[in-house]
Amino acid sequence: MKKILLILSFAMMLINSCKNSKEDNSDNPLLSEFRTPFALPPFHKIKASHFIPAFQQGMKEQNDIIQTIINNKEKPDFENTIVPLENSSNLLNQVSFIFYGIENAESTKELQQINQEISPLLAQHEDNIFLNSLLFEKIKSVFENREKDNLNSIQIRLLEKYYKKFIRAGIWLPEESKTRLKEINTQLTEYYVLFGNNLLKETNSFRLIIEEEEKLKGLPETVKTAAKNTATADSPEGKWIFTLQKPSLIPVLQYAEDREIRKNLYQAYINRGNNNNENDNKKIILSITKLRQEKAELLGYPHFADFKLQEMMAENAENIYHLLNNIWKASLSHSKAELAEMQEIAEKENYGDQIAAWDWWYFAEKLRKEKYDLDEKELKPYFQLENVRDGAFRVANQLFGISFTPLEEAPVYHPEVKAYEVKDQDGSHIGIFYTDYFPRPGKRAGAWMGLFREQKVENGIDIRPVVYNVANFTRPEDGIPALLSLEEVRTLYHEFGHALHGLLTKGAYASLSGVNVATDFVELPSQLMEHWATEPEVLKMYARHYRTGEIIPDELIEKLTNATFFNQGFQTTELAAAALLDMEWHTTHITEKTNVDSLEKEVKENLNMIPEITFRYHSANFNHIFSNEGYAAGYYSYLWAEVLEADAFELFKEKGIFDRQTATSYRQHILEKGDSEEPMKLYMQFRKKEPDVESLLKNRGLK
Repeated sequence: MKKILLILSFAMMLINSCKNSKEDNSDNPLLSEFRTPFALPPFHKIKASHFIPAFQQGMKEQNDIIQTIINNKEKPDFENTIVPLENSSNLLNQVSFIFYGIENAESTKELQQINQEISPLLAQHEDNIFLNSLLFEKIKSVFENREKDNLNSIQIRLLEKYYKKFIRAGIWLPEESKTRLKEINTQLTEYYVLFGNNLLKETNSFRLIIEEEEKLKGLPETVKTAAKNTATADSPEGKWIFTLQKPSLIPVLQYAEDREIRKNLYQAYINRGNNNNENDNKKIILSITKLRQEKAELLGYPHFADFKLQEMMAENAENIYHLLNNIWKASLSHSKAELAEMQEIAEKENYGDQIAAWDWWYFAEKLRKEKYDLDEKELKPYFQLENVRDGAFRVANQLFGISFTPLEEAPVYHPEVKAYEVKDQDGSHIGIFYTDYFPRPGKRAGAWMGLFREQKVENGIDIRPVVYNVANFTRPEDGIPALLSLEEVRTLYHEFGHALHGLLTKGAYASLSGVNVATDFVELPSQLMEHWATEPEVLKMYARHYRTGEIIPDELIEKLTNATFFNQGFQTTELAAAALLDMEWHTTHITEKTNVDSLEKEVKENLNMIPEITFRYHSANFNHIFSNEGYAAGYYSYLWAEVLEADAFELFKEKGIFDRQTATSYRQHILEKGDSEEPMKLYMQFRKKEPDVESLLKNRGLK
C-alpha cells in the first residue's frame, strides 16, 4: 500500500509539473499534431522524457471527458454517453501504442524504468473508470433502454461490450472489495513488467563462447559466420559466440554434432528465468497466479480460467480440456512413433545413448533427410527475406487486390524498420504497414503484430490504421542476405495474417475494429495465412535462389510437400503441453507452498509426457501468460483457432487458393468485421458450416 501511495504522489508531482511548465508540453511531439506523412508518429522527435508527461496528459483528458459525461443533466443515451466514453482515450491510446511499441522492440533501461513507473498508474486509472458507480449508472441507463432507443446492431455491440466490461471489472462489488481489487490490479501490473524485464535480461545475458572450430562441426557456414561476427562485436577475437536468439539457437540444435553444445544451449534456453539469480521469475509467477486467483474469487468465479474464458469462444475450461485432451492423445502417439524412428538412426550411427530433449532437432533433421531426402539447408538459399516478404505482399494482392508501396519518407524508430503504404485495388488508402525483422539487444524474443493507430470512424472521417510486424529473424551476414528457415518463413506469413486483420478492418468504433476480438478468434487470420507460404503455386512466386535467381525447382517443392506432416507429433505435443500447463496455473489453487518446478513435473507425469519433449515454454519464461493478461488461460487459442483455419483453408483448396470470390467473402465476413458480431457467427457467415476438430487433426497429419 505504501508503494501505491508513493507512486500516486509521484504522479501528482508530474501532473503539477506539467501544469506549471507550458514549455514541456509545447515541446512534446506526443502532445502536438503529427506533421508527418499520413500523420505517422514522429519517432525522430520523440525522446524517453516525453512519455510520462504525455501519459499524464492523456489520463487527465480522459478523466475530464468522463466527468463531463457524469455531469451531463440530459437523459443518458448512446451519443452523449457511449460515444464520448469511446473517444475519451484518444490521446492516451496514441501515447500507449507508441510507447509500448517502442519499449517492446527497442527497449532501453530508461524506457524500462518508465514502464515500471507508468504501468501501475495506468492500471489504477482504468480501475477508477470501470469502478466508477456514477459513470456506470449512465451506462446502465443506456443499456436498459437500448431497444427503446432503436440502436443499430453495431451500437448495441459496443454498448454491451462496455456494460460487460464494467461488470467484469467488479462494479457490483462492495467498496471494500473494490479497494482490494484495485490493489490487486496494480500489483499484477508491476509483476508483469518485472517478469518481462527479467526474461529480456536472461535472454540477452547468456553467451556460449566456443574457442575451438572443431566443436562447430556440422554447422552451416552462415551460422558459423554469424557466431564469429557476434564474437567480434563482443571482442573475444578468434572465437565464436552463440546466443539464445532463435537464429543462433535453432541451427545449433539442428546441426551441431557436438552434443554438449546442443545441451548447453538448450538448457540455457528452457531455464531462462529459473536460475535462482536476480532475474529469477519463480516468486513472481506465484505472486501473479495467487493474485489472479484472488481476483477471480472476488468476482465470483471458482478460478481465473473461468473468469477469463467467459468472454472467449471456448467459454469455459471444460471445453478447452475437451479439445486439448483429444489433441494430446493423437499428438503423443505420433511423437512416440517419431522418437522410435530417430532412435533407430541413433543406433545405426552408434550414438551410444538414448535420445534426449536437446537431441530431438538434431535427429529430426537426419530423419527428414532419410525419409524425404530433404535437408532444410537446401531450402534456405531460396528464402531470402526480401523475397519472402514480397511473396506475402503478392499473395495479399492476388487474394484481395491490395498493394504495398515503400514509403521512404516515413519516420521510423530504428534504421532497420521499413514502412509501406497499403492501397486497395481502386487506389484508395488502406493504411500503413511497418516491418522490423531482425534481433537486437533491446527487442524481446519472438514475433508479434501491433498497432501505432487503430482504425475507426470519427466525425465522419475514416481514420485508417498504422500496423506493424516485429520479429527476430536471421540477419544478413558478410554480403549474404538474410536467408530464412522454413519456420521463419511461416512466422513471417503468420504475423502478416495478423497485419491484414488490422489493416483491412472497417469498424465504426476502435473498440470493435481490427484485432480487438477474442484471443481464440484473433489467431484465425494469422494461422490461415501460413498455408499460402508453402503452397507450390506461391513458392514459385517468391522462392528464388539468392545467388542465381533460379526459381525453386519442382523436385525441391515435391520434397517439401511430401514432408508436410513431418515432426508434427513433436510440434503439436510441445504446443498442447504448454497450453495444458497454462490451464494448470489458472485452474489450480496456488499457495505459498506451491513449487514451480514441482507443478511442472506433476503436469508432465499426469500427461504421461515423454522426457524427450518438454513444454514449448516453461513457466519462468512463459511470456505469453505472465508478462500480461492477454494469453493467460488462453494459450490454447492457437489450437482452438487452428480448428477454424484448417476448416477455412479446405474451402480455399476446394475453390482455388486464389479464388477471388472466396477471398472476398473471407475479407468481408472476417477481416473487415473486427468484433462487430459474435466470432462464431462471423465464421459461419463465411464458411456456412461449423468447424470440427477433425480438420485440425488432418491439418497436422495426426489422423
